[in-house]
Amino acid sequence: MERIELDRDVRYIDGNGNLLRSRTEFAVTKMLSFLGQSYEYNAKVHFKDNTFVTIDFKTHDKYIEVIDSEDEIEKFKMVQRKLPEVNIIALGHSKYAAKVKELDSLFFFNSGEIQTGSIFIEDPSLAFDYAHILPLVEKCSILHGHTSSVIVEVIGEMKNNLVIDFGEAKRIIKEALKNIDHKFFINKKYLQREDDAHYYIVFEGPKGYFNLQLPKLTTFLLPGEATVETLSTEIIKLLAPKMPANVVALGVYVYEGVNKGAHIIAEIKKG
Repeated sequence: MERIELDRDVRYIDGNGNLLRSRTEFAVTKMLSFLGQSYEYNAKVHFKDNTFVTIDFKTHDKYIEVIDSEDEIEKFKMVQRKLPEVNIIALGHSKYAAKVKELDSLFFFNSGEIQTGSIFIEDPSLAFDYAHILPLVEKCSILHGHTSSVIVEVIGEMKNNLVIDFGEAKRIIKEALKNIDHKFFINKKYLQREDDAHYYIVFEGPKGYFNLQLPKLTTFLLPGEATVETLSTEIIKLLAPKMPANVVALGVYVYEGVNKGAHIIAEIKKG
């Protein structure tokens, strides 16, 4: 899945190539994919009078409708009224809560049991500056830098209707980013030797032969090339040990500029 920007409007595309209508729909596709559930987007539900409505998602014999308007509330209620045997739930913004009697259907999966939820933390302060070299990519095989913004998704079992307090999550993320802010990233396979204070990096790429002496305090060695995909993974590694026990997975977006980046989602195994 990727997030792209077209004509200044943010659009979301799932792994099946469907152009989604909202970030909530995008979150649903990621959750279903993470759980290994196949789904149909814009699935038709037929009534006995030969009319039909289109529901956002169908997985096996169950339906999910994302509520973004008054019309979608009415559609959701109509399916429940005309086809009570259909297994359907809805997700939506809290501003619609008072207009739907079936609060359990609107906001919760299996409200009497342990629920799994997902939150997003997106804030301009969640960013870091860095320099890197990608010896295998001609355009990026010289020393250059970026300012990258970060979005973090936290997935876990809900306690008191919370996955994690937003303030606590933001604090953990900021502490993690301090470890990589204003650092030089390089694949550790180019490390020739080191002493107490320096790494000695050597490689030959499209732009020539490089022999660098780098201060350890400002260098971050990576297990792979210094791409945004690798940086997303490293941020997850920094975040995971700090998360509470109920958190089962993390997703990290790292943007290189304003309209390109990478998203990695990973399961957390503790103990």
